[in-house]
Amino acid sequence: MKKITLKDVTFLMPVYFDSIIRQENAIATISFIHKNFDTNIFVLESAPYNNHVFSSLIKKRAEYFYFENYDIIFHRTKFINILTQKVNTPFLAIWDVDVIVDKNQILDAVEKLRKNEAEISYPYNGCMLDTSDTIRILYLAKKNIKVLHKYKNYMNLIYGDNIKGGAVIVNTKKYLVAGMENEDFYGWGNEDFERFFRFESLGYRIYRSDGPLYHLTHPRDINGRYRSNTHFKYTTNMVKNTQMMTSKSNG
Repeated sequence: MKKITLKDVTFLMPVYFDSIIRQENAIATISFIHKNFDTNIFVLESAPYNNHVFSSLIKKRAEYFYFENYDIIFHRTKFINILTQKVNTPFLAIWDVDVIVDKNQILDAVEKLRKNEAEISYPYNGCMLDTSDTIRILYLAKKNIKVLHKYKNYMNLIYGDNIKGGAVIVNTKKYLVAGMENEDFYGWGNEDFERFFRFESLGYRIYRSDGPLYHLTHPRDINGRYRSNTHFKYTTNMVKNTQMMTSKSNG
């Protein structure tokens, strides 16, 4: 199968492994992109020490970076910004390591950027479908997205039908102008919404492709949920403040 050319895109995937399941998901996500696209994939692994296991498993499929880190909280926004500084392509994709998106949706989203019809492209319609353990295992065994398409009606919609995270492709220069990621978001939660409203406040044109995003299910530790009610309120207030900026700019 001939790969689709996406040499003008760099996929950014920071990761902290809290389970072997997350590592399996990351390998599946990287393999899917590498199989379908001639592109650039940057992976940053945050860990107390480098055991070289993950880097050996993704060898030749992605460019690997290791960041020595003893913090149990995964500061994802910081690591995305670190990877962004290494990008030299016109477009970059902020990509979770647990998501699979139809290749045609990805290409559609990139084409909108290439044609200068948008500054921000989401390669899905806002719906994130969680695979369940059974369908996840079936996909890992078959390594074929047709499995996910076939069983999508058996998956649960998570976080509503207007998600802003998981996968987003942006014009690199515009992303830099927007301030990249807001590193005040420390740990899991709400940074994707804040980024979206910040893009809106700057008047960026935002496009969505038709079709869902598939999420390979996994256990969740402290880096997969709000750590406390205080953390929830803090991140929610940051999103609300950015929304108010958007309202003022549109008013």
